[in-house]
Amino acid sequence: MFDRIISFNNLLSAYYKARRHKRFQKPLQIFEFNLEKNLINLQTNLATNQYRPRKYHRFITFEPKKRQISAPVFIDRILHHAIITVIEPIFENVFINHSFACRKGKGTHFGMLQVSQVYHQIRQHHPRFYCLKCDIKSYFASINHQILLRLLSKHISCPKTIKLLTTIITSYHDTPGCGIPIGNLTSQLFANIYLHPLDLYLTKTLKLKNYFRYMDDFLVISPDKEYLLALRRQINTFLTTNLKLTLHPKKNNIFRADRGLDFLGYLIKPHQTTIRKKTLRRYKKRHKKRLKKLKTLKHLLKNHNQPQQLSLFAPPQNLTDPDLSNQITALQQKLRSSRNSFKGFLRYSTHQRLSSGGVTINNITIPNIFPKKPNKP
Repeated sequence: MFDRIISFNNLLSAYYKARRHKRFQKPLQIFEFNLEKNLINLQTNLATNQYRPRKYHRFITFEPKKRQISAPVFIDRILHHAIITVIEPIFENVFINHSFACRKGKGTHFGMLQVSQVYHQIRQHHPRFYCLKCDIKSYFASINHQILLRLLSKHISCPKTIKLLTTIITSYHDTPGCGIPIGNLTSQLFANIYLHPLDLYLTKTLKLKNYFRYMDDFLVISPDKEYLLALRRQINTFLTTNLKLTLHPKKNNIFRADRGLDFLGYLIKPHQTTIRKKTLRRYKKRHKKRLKKLKTLKHLLKNHNQPQQLSLFAPPQNLTDPDLSNQITALQQKLRSSRNSFKGFLRYSTHQRLSSGGVTINNITIPNIFPKKPNKP
């Protein structure tokens, strides 16, 4: 397994994955200038046990909430992709079907459809039913390194691979022996693996059918409120005893779900499913900020005596300033990527497309999502 991870072809493939949507960044371009040499150096360091993760770049983000992101340097991101390529299929075969985070073909839309299907099935037989919805307190910061490595070792028998994973995991901590960085590709898989014992406890031991999890957010739907009250105590005991985790004190609620269920950015109601307004407002704010920046770059083009009609789709042509051209192209990539992701949400929610190119949903209008409709004669 270790040889597959550090093979040149796997590292090269990982490089192409790591550079996606980042080709116009200067550090990446410098790395690419000596690509073969850099990858061979990484391969050699891994083979001779000399690899050590670099210092993380830490910054604060405020969407959807305030949290610290710890981003690895580019060469470490390449290694993370190389590792995930090899070990992810192993764990994909053991994860339960109702775990949705960071899994190919099982993202937010798939999760919403699964929850919605169960929601309407229960509603046919129970006019009043309930939901236990929980969140783990400081989840990524609370993941215990030794427990995580023990869970990894259950499915990975290669000593060299375990040693490499130990090097990556122990290179970061929030408190001694605990914490994985938000920002690592490996952290997404590790976080899924860490709560897999909870998945098995609820679905295999307690035989729950209506349990769904997205990372550390999970819910159980049931017509029996007293059962959910007892279940919450059992879950908290299991998390504390086996994983050294605790439920968030303000985010472990039991409520009537027949009135509506908020999960994965959607609001599932008895007669319709729609995008929740909080998600819409957050997207609109980010989208308008990027449109404003694109407008600013358009004025810069005029100052360079290169007036162009910038759109969300067409790249600028024949610009003499490479830095400005890279800025515009990178921003357009973000707009297109964000727009395409948002279109996935629109597919499952009632909306009105406007001739101006905007879209109205839940009485909130978001501008310039689609190309403008041509005027009819």
